[in-house]
Amino acid sequence: MKGRVLIVAGSDSGGGAGIQADIKAVTAMDGFAATAITALTAQNTLGVHDVLPIAPAFIARQIEVVLTDIGADALKTGMLHSAEVIRTVASGFARYAPGTPLVVDPVMVAKGGHRLLLAEAEAALREVLLPMATVLTPNLPEAEALVGFPVRVEADMRRAGAALSALGPAAVLLKGGHLEGDRVVDLLFQDGKVERFEDARIVSRSTHGTGCTLASAIAAGLAQKMSLYEAVARARAYVRRAIETAPGFGQGHGPLNHAVTVEAG
Repeated sequence: MKGRVLIVAGSDSGGGAGIQADIKAVTAMDGFAATAITALTAQNTLGVHDVLPIAPAFIARQIEVVLTDIGADALKTGMLHSAEVIRTVASGFARYAPGTPLVVDPVMVAKGGHRLLLAEAEAALREVLLPMATVLTPNLPEAEALVGFPVRVEADMRRAGAALSALGPAAVLLKGGHLEGDRVVDLLFQDGKVERFEDARIVSRSTHGTGCTLASAIAAGLAQKMSLYEAVARARAYVRRAIETAPGFGQGHGPLNHAVTVEAG
C-alpha cells in the first residue's frame, strides 16, 4: 500500500458516492485513505433525501489530527457545502499540509438534482480553494455554474477550460460525460496545453459516484508520484471498468464496482 490521501467530503449512506466511494477508490489504487467528513447524507440511488452538516470546528479538528499524525501525500475535496466550511478546509490545508497536491472536485449538485453547495459558497470556492488546487475536476453542469455560460459542445469545453484555468488551479480536467453523442471526451488543461481523452460511451444507469471516484483515483495517483496525465489516464480506465462491471443495485442511478483493479499507466 502506497500513497496517503486525506479526503474531505460528505458521507453517502448508499455507499456509492462521497466518502464511501472515495475510500474504495483510493484502496483500489493501492493507496491509504484517511477522511474528514463534512456532512452526513441520507442518500440512495434515487437521490439525496436529507443532509446533516458537520460543524466547521469539528471538520477542522479531523483535518488537524490526521495531518499531524498520519500525514498525507495528496489531498482531495468533495462536498464542502458552505463558505465557512470551504474557508475552514483551506486554512487547515495551508497550516498542516502546505504544498501537498490537491484535487478539488467541485461537488455542487447531486445526480438527482439536489443542490449540495449553497449559492453563497460558490464565491468562496472560486476565491479560496480553486487557487490552491493542483487539479480541478468539474463536470459540465459544475463548469457552467463556475464560468457562467452554457457548455454544450467540445468547443464550449475548450472555452470553459480556459476560463476555469484563469481562476487559479494549476490544471483543470473538464469531464464531458454530459455532452450528447456516443463518444465521451474529457479535456485536461495544464501548462497552457490541452490533452484530449476520448472513449466510447458506456450506456448504463450505474453511474452514481463517478465524479467522486475519478477524483479520488486521481488523488491516489498523485500521492504515488505519478504525473497528472498518468494519474488521470489510470483513473479514467478504473472508472470505466467499474461502470462496466457495476452490480446493478438500486432503483435509480446505481453504484459502481469499486473493487475492480487496473494497471498503472
